[in-house]
Amino acid sequence: MIKIIKKWFLLTLIAICILGALLAYYAASPLRLQPNSQEIVIQPNSGLKSIANQLVEQGVLTEPWRFIIIAKLLNKEKNLQAGNYTLNRNVTPYQLLLSLNHGKATQGSATFIEGRTFQQMRDRIKKNDAIKQTITVLSEPEILKLMGSEYSIAEGLFFPDTYYFDRNTTDTVILKRSYDAMQSKLKVAWERREAGLPYKNSYEALIMASIVEKETGKASERPMIAGVFINRLRIGMRLQTDPTVIYGMGAQYNGNIRKKDLLTDTPYNTYTRNGLPPSPIAMPGMAAIEAALHPEKTKALYFVGKGDGSHAFSNNLEDHNRAVVKYQLKK
Repeated sequence: MIKIIKKWFLLTLIAICILGALLAYYAASPLRLQPNSQEIVIQPNSGLKSIANQLVEQGVLTEPWRFIIIAKLLNKEKNLQAGNYTLNRNVTPYQLLLSLNHGKATQGSATFIEGRTFQQMRDRIKKNDAIKQTITVLSEPEILKLMGSEYSIAEGLFFPDTYYFDRNTTDTVILKRSYDAMQSKLKVAWERREAGLPYKNSYEALIMASIVEKETGKASERPMIAGVFINRLRIGMRLQTDPTVIYGMGAQYNGNIRKKDLLTDTPYNTYTRNGLPPSPIAMPGMAAIEAALHPEKTKALYFVGKGDGSHAFSNNLEDHNRAVVKYQLKK
């Protein structure tokens, strides 16, 4: 019996030694990434298993388990940090683990989301520790002057996207990239616009795109919603869109819009004023811009939410009222 125990103990010891040798070889072997360097992103609040799976998804690791095991054996799993990292081609799993453990991120990133306001964009920049803050006390006109812009209202002039940059890049550099991206994309889209649209210039198209962005719950409906608003503009009908009213209310908006709010005049109240509001009301994405410049050909003048993100469209007020009863009043 003792001989059997010794035999199993020896076999187990040999197996552990072999496994240890294989893991040591793996930890010290270059990953040989393609191309010669690779940018990776580790999401915030990620645990060891999640990080390993992210590395697999980004093509850094072929499978997660060996990386997880060496992290646990070396007691490195508790201090792994999120961020953007640049990996050289011959980085080893051990070197990668050390980089993640010490938070040696070589890049920062900032994501600006469609439908958000310029103030929300500024707030996101302010909270990003990879960005060097220089504009916290500047007004919108002062910021736009730094961008080389002719406008005094910043809303809608910046393109929503994820921007990567070296850590300690200034906020003005990132804003300039976003501003230039919007001007470039809008210029190309405007040149390819459908003929006969009721816009005086590309800025008015941008205003419409921002309204479409805020009104749309279902992406496929953007051209149809744009078509409704363009029909209203063509016949001199007020746009009567709640998102513009909400934008005009500013800090007074508490999540509910009342009849009183619809009747209170502001420059952005499209229930009390004709035509487009004086500026965009949010950052429109490319899909909303395309919808504003290539709207659905429709006779519809009204739409009402169905409660699932989609809308019922109507050509006349009578049909619209029936749709309101059906979908809003649930009768």
